[in-house]
Amino acid sequence: MAQDLTGASRRGLLRAGGLTAAGLALGAAGAPGYPAPAETDIGGVQDGRVRYPNWRGEAEPPPPPAPNPLPPGERVGYAIIGLGRISVEEVLPAFGEARMSRPVALVTGSPEKGRAVARRYGIPESAVHSYQELEKLKENPAVGAVYIGLPNAMHREYTERSAAIGKHVLCEKPMANTPEEAAAMVAACARARVRLMIAYRCQYEPFNREAIRIVRSGELGRLRSIEATNVQSSGTADQWRFDRALAGGGALPDIGLYCLNATRYLTGEEPEDVFARLYSPSGDARWKEVEESVSFMLRFPSGVIANCLTSYDSFNDKSMRLHFEKGTVEMPDAFAYRGQQMYVAQRRGGVAVREQKRIEPKNQFAQELDHFAECVRENRQPHTPGEEGAQDQALIAAIYRSAAEGRPVQTPKPPGPTRGPEPAQGG
Repeated sequence: MAQDLTGASRRGLLRAGGLTAAGLALGAAGAPGYPAPAETDIGGVQDGRVRYPNWRGEAEPPPPPAPNPLPPGERVGYAIIGLGRISVEEVLPAFGEARMSRPVALVTGSPEKGRAVARRYGIPESAVHSYQELEKLKENPAVGAVYIGLPNAMHREYTERSAAIGKHVLCEKPMANTPEEAAAMVAACARARVRLMIAYRCQYEPFNREAIRIVRSGELGRLRSIEATNVQSSGTADQWRFDRALAGGGALPDIGLYCLNATRYLTGEEPEDVFARLYSPSGDARWKEVEESVSFMLRFPSGVIANCLTSYDSFNDKSMRLHFEKGTVEMPDAFAYRGQQMYVAQRRGGVAVREQKRIEPKNQFAQELDHFAECVRENRQPHTPGEEGAQDQALIAAIYRSAAEGRPVQTPKPPGPTRGPEPAQGG
């Protein structure tokens, strides 16, 4: 049917799709022996990118543009430091959805695991190193940045070592175990003139980005309060998260951090004070060194009150609810790796309605990898630099202090801005 369209009809479709013959270098006429395809079907190349006119009718939404990844040789190469669950189960697979990033080296304490992972991602065995050999990454020009997926206590050492050999650093959250460690990491990267970004994946996730937009737009009136919950059921005590020396704490720095950071990026403010309560049942080896549960309330300059709950021994819930003057935003699985949703309740035409907001999901890990890759390529500050992580470390210390003293405590203010430019829409 498309081959029978007249030239005028084709030109109309091209204009409807936002493309013109002048701006589009059309493709070949088609395969020999077959009818010549229409311009609508073959598209063309514009500014080095394959583009197609919109083929759908007015009743259908236009299709998204074709993917436009960088050629592999132009992508920022990452060395993955640490092959624990988050690296193997989430970060490495995310490179398959990334447009500007690729894995090129591994640093691990397990040669066997390193070889197995390298085979699956096309990484040469010569680019698999032990922790003691990290400095060999300096000799690999394919490595532009490192991703640090190690236990919290190791973040400072491996950030400083990576910065010292001139590699940009994407470090998992929480940034460190103490504010002092976080400050040292920021200083080390500044001295080495490399970029430091903390992997706050939710700040690059589309539903959380939409929540930020709703708050800033004022379309539901002023934000009045936030409820943020991140709880999960933990297993046996023989894991690093229950070791204070490695983890720095329990539920609060690991998963409660998502609630804390969300209150800051949603309001765009820093809290004035915090009041916290901590609970750990006796007789359970898991809570010998770290806390099970923490509840904390933050008060912000605009009057927003945030109530946050985190626990290592509750049925999984990673939700957030935002209360505005004129509506409510509910976000089930706001802090989960996938499966985000958003419901907006408001009064419309004299009737209270609750509607689900449809947003195209994107891989959060691919989004943050590509954002940092873009910052490395363009030599600019990432959206969640070390200063963002350092401020959360200072606030975590204040939360622990409030719980220990049983009273509200004033929260520290950062010496300067904690966030860089907003991430590009869609990555």
